[in-house]
Amino acid sequence: MRVLVVGNGGREHALVWKIKQSPLVKEIYCASGNAGIGKIATRVKISPTDIYSLVRFAKENKIDLTVVGPEQPLSEAIADRFEAEGLKIFGHKSSAAILEASKAFAKNFMKKYSIPTAVYETFDREEDAINFIKKQGAPIVIKADGLAAGKGVVVAKTEEEAFQAVKDMFGGKFGPASKRIVIEEFLEGEEASYICMVKDDKFIPMPSSQDHKRAFDNDQGPNTGGMGAYSPTSIITPEVEKEIQEKTIVPTLKGMISEGRNMSGFLYAGLMIGPKGINVLEFNVRMGDPETQPIMRKLKSDLVEHILEILEGKIDKVNPVWDDRTAIGVVMASKGYPDSYEKGKVISGIEEAEKDESIVVFHAGTEEINGKIVTNGGRVLTVTALGENIIDAREKVYKAIEKIHFEGAFYRKDIGWREIERFKSGGN
Repeated sequence: MRVLVVGNGGREHALVWKIKQSPLVKEIYCASGNAGIGKIATRVKISPTDIYSLVRFAKENKIDLTVVGPEQPLSEAIADRFEAEGLKIFGHKSSAAILEASKAFAKNFMKKYSIPTAVYETFDREEDAINFIKKQGAPIVIKADGLAAGKGVVVAKTEEEAFQAVKDMFGGKFGPASKRIVIEEFLEGEEASYICMVKDDKFIPMPSSQDHKRAFDNDQGPNTGGMGAYSPTSIITPEVEKEIQEKTIVPTLKGMISEGRNMSGFLYAGLMIGPKGINVLEFNVRMGDPETQPIMRKLKSDLVEHILEILEGKIDKVNPVWDDRTAIGVVMASKGYPDSYEKGKVISGIEEAEKDESIVVFHAGTEEINGKIVTNGGRVLTVTALGENIIDAREKVYKAIEKIHFEGAFYRKDIGWREIERFKSGGN
């Protein structure tokens, strides 16, 4: 088989890494990839959103399967175009991708189908939003309606912070994505990620995970695309998982069918688990980044085989095999991320770090120039480790990170802290 992966980041490197292990795969391409992906796949110089060129490439190179990493091409109808040309693709059509592409659609959908979520209002005018905040008070959550690379959410602790977020969004901080905003109640609790492979009304769950959105230790600083993740998280017990499936996943899939928006791809539920029960913070129509990296480290069976069975309508036959160990991934980022940052900083020590067989380093914002790997993005690398438990995995990953260097590198030193607290108190 010839497989094409669409995307550039750490998630796509993890997908390429896993797909390459399949005995079904003869050749693997990635559009447009990064320096790490270029070591194990053929990079194609086509933007993930240049759908016309991707279709042409897939036809000319007899691609048997395309797997889409990021949300933007899905919302811009890559799956619709590929399917219209008779090309096999794993990813939702644009009609289903709206579940992530519009926060307003997602919130209205959840309300309609009684899927638990925070109380909210949608706004098109700054003045109305400001008045609503004055009435509700803080803390409060402000969200850009459209796609903003995981950064379009502000959890405002004060009214002043909320006012500024509203001004920034309507002022064009996220371009067209923040022409409309959603403001919702702040929910207490702990976040978790629940990702499934789905087809119509059926789903195959992946191990639970927990992302760390804030830039700095102790959940301080601005929201980012994600600074690290681990899997599984014990906050999702078997009982909690059953409730997630019954109250969020099943009604979502059935509701989307009722709307004529059948799903076929990955479905990600970002959850808040706390005093008000289990609530959906957001839906994504693809795998998370950085959650994909530790989850792919845990998958022992053949991802390509699973995807093909799902696309052929045999989802009932899919039976993934998962490693019992804990997986963790820590993002190394460029100084200044998630705001402005410099590129072109030489990276060293990756090979040294990977001498430990429990370590795999996934590239995100990297490029190869004159034989050297250099930084080319905000999130540069995700260093992953497998361990017997969360403490073992975390010790391994931070030991590996100490061997990797580039100017201005920063990373959170507390990834998995909640799980470690539970583990130490005997809750894991």
